[in-house]
Amino acid sequence: MCTNIATTARIAGSAKTATGWIKVNEATIVFDHATHAWLDHALRIDFIGGSDRAAVELDLASARALRERLDEVITAAEASGVL
Repeated sequence: MCTNIATTARIAGSAKTATGWIKVNEATIVFDHATHAWLDHALRIDFIGGSDRAAVELDLASARALRERLDEVITAAEASGVL
């Protein structure tokens, strides 16, 4: 069953593709049928820059673990005084 769960975010960064590094300015986050992962459904993040994209598909447990680690690093970065 298709979930149609999706959102986008404006971002500023870079992503590595098969042809090299690209600037990315948008991320699309989707929970739906997996395209390449051996899962019925996956959380997919597409990093988009122009006509190029880099993508990752994760099971929900991996997505939660990634979210927790991102929160830890962001909190530490904000507390570091570097910004």
